Amino acid sequence: MSKSKIIRQQIWSRLRDVAKPDTRFHLNFAEVIPDFQGSEAATDFVASMPAYQATRFAFITPDNCLVDLRRRMIAEGKPFVMSTYGIYRGFLLIEPGMVPPGAELYAAWLDGMEHFGRPITLAEIARRGRFDFMVTGASAVSVDGVRFGKGHGFFDLEWGMFTDLGLVDETTPVVAVVHDCQVVQEKLTPSETDILVDHIATPSQLYTVGRRAKRPHGVKWPLLDPAQIDATPPLQELQRIQGLT
Repeated sequence: MSKSKIIRQQIWSRLRDVAKPDTRFHLNFAEVIPDFQGSEAATDFVASMPAYQATRFAFITPDNCLVDLRRRMIAEGKPFVMSTYGIYRGFLLIEPGMVPPGAELYAAWLDGMEHFGRPITLAEIARRGRFDFMVTGASAVSVDGVRFGKGHGFFDLEWGMFTDLGLVDETTPVVAVVHDCQVVQEKLTPSETDILVDHIATPSQLYTVGRRAKRPHGVKWPLLDPAQIDATPPLQELQRIQGLT
């Protein structure tokens, strides 16, 4: 078993004590990054960051632990893009005027995002300009910023697509929101696709990471299964943009 899988299994056993069950996947952490006790306090730390306060266009993953952050951004009129589950239906945009007052919490849930948000293509995102803030959940994240997802590589794929289009780079602030039990105290060596984060927000504190390595760049096409490309419309769109098909 790889070290990343061992770490996930260790974290998942602890996470069961603080995780909030998902309506579809319950506590199946291989399929969902759950909400957890204290996620609102972690969101407060994110909202205290100057980079958050100044953001004009952000990318937020669909993880359950980010519901309160998405609710807050909707209430504050901060536009953001969110991927659909598994990126199977691409990306959704939420911007001011889309969500009526009082519906912010419903709109922040995945079903609500599907109802109020509108699909947005990679080309449309590129025309709007760079993301200036990114927030993701994680299965685990090390104190030196190495992030582990569920094991499917969705955030790595999103990062690859966005770097290929010049929407994010080394300077883009990336924040991981996790429970304290998901923070790995040992330093880890990132793989060629692992995204290094700048900050880790937990219910108890906000870590600032001193990154010691560069983030990956671009989609690693040779590592992808053709079936995954067929199931992911933005990957097909990127291939067309890059003249690969």
